[in-house]
Amino acid sequence: MFRWISFIMSRTETVTLNVKVSILSVSVTLQVVSAVLIAVGIYAKIAKEKDVVDTLTVDPALLLIVVGSVMFLITFLGCFGALRNATCLLKMFLGILVAVLLLQIAAGVVGYLFTDMVMERTERLMMKAIVRYREDQDLENAIDFIQKKFQCCGVESYKDWSHNVYFECSDTNPSLEACGVPFSCCIHQQNQTVLNTMCGYGMQQLEERSAGQDVFTIGCLEKIVWWAKNNLLLVAGLTAGLLLLEVCMICLAAAQISRIKKVQQQQKENAARSKSERKDSYWYPAFADFDDE
Repeated sequence: MFRWISFIMSRTETVTLNVKVSILSVSVTLQVVSAVLIAVGIYAKIAKEKDVVDTLTVDPALLLIVVGSVMFLITFLGCFGALRNATCLLKMFLGILVAVLLLQIAAGVVGYLFTDMVMERTERLMMKAIVRYREDQDLENAIDFIQKKFQCCGVESYKDWSHNVYFECSDTNPSLEACGVPFSCCIHQQNQTVLNTMCGYGMQQLEERSAGQDVFTIGCLEKIVWWAKNNLLLVAGLTAGLLLLEVCMICLAAAQISRIKKVQQQQKENAARSKSERKDSYWYPAFADFDDE
C-alpha cells in the first residue's frame, strides 16, 4: 500500500516538475523577446529628436515600449508563479491570458461582422500617419518600408499625399516637394544604381496613367488587403499559432495550479495523519499488564 502511495506521489511530482519547466521555458523565451522590444523602443525614443509625435497610434517606438512592457509583466507573473509555486500569481497569469484570448476572438468576430467600419477606421489611422510624415523619423521609416514592400503609394492613391503639408499640391505651398510624393513611391528601375530621392517630385500633377510610369499609384490599404487575401494560409497559420500558444500556456497554468493544490492537500492529509498517529501513541492498550515492566 505504501509503495503505491509513494509511486503515485513520485509520478505527481514528476508531472508537476514537467509542467513547471514548460511554463518557465516559454515564459523566459517571451521575456527575452519582450526585453528586446523594450530596448529597441527605448533606444529609438532616445535617439529621435524632441517635440515629435508621441501618440501611441502613430509612434512605433512608443508602441514597442508598451507592447514589450505588457508582455514582460504577463510572462513575469507566469515565470515567478511557477518558480515559487504561488497559486495567486498563476491565477493572475491565467486570468490575463484568458482575457487576452477572449479579446482577440472578439476582435476577430467584430472585424468579420463589421468589415466596413474596420476598414474605415484603418483608413483614418493610415491617413493620420501620412499627415504626420516627416514629423517622426521612425514613422517616416515605417511608411517608407510599407510603400516599398507592398509597392504602393498613399492610402487609396498617390494623391493622398496632398494631405501632408510638405507634399500639398497648391500654389501657396512653398515646399520644394509640393505636388510630389516620397521617394519610396518610385518604381525602381532595373539599371538604376543610384537612388534618386527626387523621383517623386510633381507626380500629383500628372494623370494616373502618366504617373504610373514612374511611381506606384495604387494605395497601400488596397495592396495590404490584396496581399492578405492571397496569403490567407500564411495569415491563418500565424494567427492559429499565436492562439495555440496562448491556449497551451492557459492549459499549463491551469495544470500547474491543479497540481499545486493536490500536493498541498496531500501534505495537509499527511500532516493530519502523522499528528493523529503521534497522539495515539500516548494511549496504552486496555487491560495492559504494567507489572510485567
